[in-house]
Amino acid sequence: MYQLGWSTLPGLRGLSCSGFRATPTEAPDNEHGVAVEFATEAERDNFLRHLEAHFAPQRFTNTADAFDTVKAFALERTRK
Repeated sequence: MYQLGWSTLPGLRGLSCSGFRATPTEAPDNEHGVAVEFATEAERDNFLRHLEAHFAPQRFTNTADAFDTVKAFALERTRK
């Protein structure tokens, strides 16, 4: 089980999300973060690359919107 994290940074056109990371955890926290499970390290690394590519062009108006969007995307993708 991994806890996902990322940086939300201001820019000229809004907030951007980058620096996605997955930290091993034994106490997953889906209320304040995103906890996901991967079968292999390769699967985890591919997922992190996919998050970076998907969110690189996107901009958000506030941190709550950014967090909710990334969380929903991550949970939807890892459930498949």
